Amino acid sequence: MKKIGIIANPVSARDIRRVISHAGNLPINDRANIVLRMLAALGATGVEDVLMMPENSGIRFHLMRSIERERKMGHHGFPRVSYIEMPVTMTANDSARAATIMAKQDVAAIIVLGGDGTHRVVLQACADIPVAGVSTGTNNAFPDLREPTITGLAVGLAATGKVPADQAYQANKWLEISVNGDRHIALVDMAVVDDRFVGARAIWKTQSFRDLFVTFGLPGAIGMSSIVGLTDPVDRYEPEGRHIVLSPDADRILNAPIAPGLMEKVGIQSITTMTPDSVHVPSIPAGTLAFDGEREVTFDQDDDISVRLVANAFRTINVPACMRFAAQAGLFIQTRN
Repeated sequence: MKKIGIIANPVSARDIRRVISHAGNLPINDRANIVLRMLAALGATGVEDVLMMPENSGIRFHLMRSIERERKMGHHGFPRVSYIEMPVTMTANDSARAATIMAKQDVAAIIVLGGDGTHRVVLQACADIPVAGVSTGTNNAFPDLREPTITGLAVGLAATGKVPADQAYQANKWLEISVNGDRHIALVDMAVVDDRFVGARAIWKTQSFRDLFVTFGLPGAIGMSSIVGLTDPVDRYEPEGRHIVLSPDADRILNAPIAPGLMEKVGIQSITTMTPDSVHVPSIPAGTLAFDGEREVTFDQDDDISVRLVANAFRTINVPACMRFAAQAGLFIQTRN
């Protein structure tokens, strides 16, 4: 039977945006409960083995205690859970290392608990493995808000072949950023800000925004991509993206939800459609690049920076399609003998 990987980031939703906005916090026992619900769903679809990323925050303790309690109550449908043997640093490197190891162990899919940044780190390490996202970060444009039980059911149906691959998996685009030949990716957006420091990493001060490159932006989104969603929306699966040039002196001012409960004004100078493989560059000679809301790279006029939209870059589990097929095929219906 197919093995599923689970990467539960214990420190997602703890960046500075949670402090300066009104974002909530997700306790460790709640994260463990999310995993427990997914395990129950995976077991119901026939998944027998799950490989998890280790951490030192207590998810493992709460999870294994809950599984043992369920088994004592006669609930034996959970998959076998094993943990990767690897050093735990409590940084983004843990998610990347775990994803690489899971790919080498031939997991059929990886379920990620985290925000946009966690999903980016995982996919950069294992883009060949289909991913399903569970939203537990501060800004969550990439992972859909959905009951984890349903995500677990869809992943299990896809991984065990109960749903045909052409319906179970969805191709996705991302941004590929070249910095002096070094490759970086962004799943949702790359922002260019005019200050040249990484600092607390998360960005929210819109006065410094100068460029925004976006793979998709929906009117109901939160975070940087909401700027596109509220001016020139583009769907997650449309074969194009957007490049917005921003300026505090622009005549067109947008009031956008940059973080939970945090509305900020941004000046919209111009909007350009990005087509796959077309090359774009920042509008300023020096600044900082932020991938999916987090500062990563500073640059100046001597650096060679380019951005392009890449179609069919990775696959995700198409949860609605999996559940629709299951309903139409009666996969959850049993006959009484």
